Amino acid sequence: MTRQESQEQRRTSPETGAEPTPIISVRDLVVGYGGPPIIDGLSIDILPGRVTAIIGGSGCGKSTLLKSVVGLLTPQAGSVRVAGHDLAALDEDALVGALSNVGLLFQQGALLNSITVAQNVAMPLEVHSRLSREVIALTVRLKLELVGLAHAAELLPSELSGGMKKRAGLARAMVLDPELLLCDEPSAGLDPQTAADIDQLILRLKDTFRMTVVVVTHELASIEAIADDVVMLGRGGVLLFSGSKEEAQRCGVPEVRDFFARRTPEAGGDTRPLLDVLEGRP
Repeated sequence: MTRQESQEQRRTSPETGAEPTPIISVRDLVVGYGGPPIIDGLSIDILPGRVTAIIGGSGCGKSTLLKSVVGLLTPQAGSVRVAGHDLAALDEDALVGALSNVGLLFQQGALLNSITVAQNVAMPLEVHSRLSREVIALTVRLKLELVGLAHAAELLPSELSGGMKKRAGLARAMVLDPELLLCDEPSAGLDPQTAADIDQLILRLKDTFRMTVVVVTHELASIEAIADDVVMLGRGGVLLFSGSKEEAQRCGVPEVRDFFARRTPEAGGDTRPLLDVLEGRP
């Protein structure tokens, strides 16, 4: 069975025999920052209701792909469709409306340091809704309770730990009840226990709100804990693998196999697990 055949089989619903409509559909995407393309000809689908991990080496285009999905980068060629909307074909107002259903957790939280946590979380509601101040305040309180930060509403971001900043960023990303949540390295820079707590929080929010989640990460523990599907990019944004986590773990593509085994084939062709290499084991 080829990788494409395996992916198509996985997408077919056993109840109806129908293929789910992708919530994100990328076709022949070419995008960059003015120089050579960071992503050159990428085509992938992200299925609804699942957690998809985007993995790959530094500079392969993982974060660039997320920026394309939220309309921060305009494709040089190809298309990005989110919930059926071709982002490049939308005017500014229509783009804002289409992306109001997408939450984004930035790698560093991207909280404004001059306002409180509650005010940070309230910002999307103030910009994208006509809710009263009372309803906004209630919504913010509920979202902060969901992420375990009700006690921190009046604190400034500078008074938060790294894990608390991630939780505050999640509350803000969730405040509009999005159908799609994008997370850029949610566990980066956190200790293992805090990272595991963030992973479990993302899963709980996903199940509670029946969202689709896309996570850019290099953390193997996070992938094993929360991912249903895996997309691996290579240099130039080339697609190396797209399929279920179980398929990825059995995959014969060297880069995918090495990632899950944490191997180091660059080091003179040594394909032992990295821990064995470091400890001098055969």
